[in-house]
Amino acid sequence: MSATIRLLSVEDVEEATTLLQQNRDFLAPWEPIRDDDYFRAEKQLELARRSLDEYAQGRTYPAVILDGGAIVGRLTLSGITRGAFQSAAMGYWVSERANGRGIATRAVSEAVGVAFDELGLHRIQAETLFSNTASQRVLAKNGFRPYGVAPEYLRIDGRWRDHLLFQLIADDDGAACAEPTPGRRGPPGRAA
Repeated sequence: MSATIRLLSVEDVEEATTLLQQNRDFLAPWEPIRDDDYFRAEKQLELARRSLDEYAQGRTYPAVILDGGAIVGRLTLSGITRGAFQSAAMGYWVSERANGRGIATRAVSEAVGVAFDELGLHRIQAETLFSNTASQRVLAKNGFRPYGVAPEYLRIDGRWRDHLLFQLIADDDGAACAEPTPGRRGPPGRAA
């Protein structure tokens, strides 16, 4: 079975928390400093419920990344803004074991389909640390293009860090402006 994404559910919390605990050190260089409470099931349940409330209000799309039915990471379309902007920010991670196997690339591809097909967005933004070349490759394979630099954008691993900004834009007839990734489910007019 190939990697896929689906909407997070509260039933995922136990498995997702275990995965997060197992990957705490692996994710640390790419994440804000988290206290021990963040890695407990109670906190993750609280965060999952909050995310699902925001999903119900149309402000976020919290997903789990699956490989063979097992949760191997998370992906979120957040800050969904309507009106003239029609945009969201995308963040994702996969476990150390799932890393380097194309799973993140497929998950991002599916998220693009959700953003453009299901949510009707015009634009997706993603940011990476300059040193996160693996994530930059994932984005490039999905047609994202760098468009700027945000100095001291996020406090990651205890320091304000510069980030490279990427975006993918849907054109007026719903097709992404960049070349599609083979097999990507996406807006009408794009190869499936």
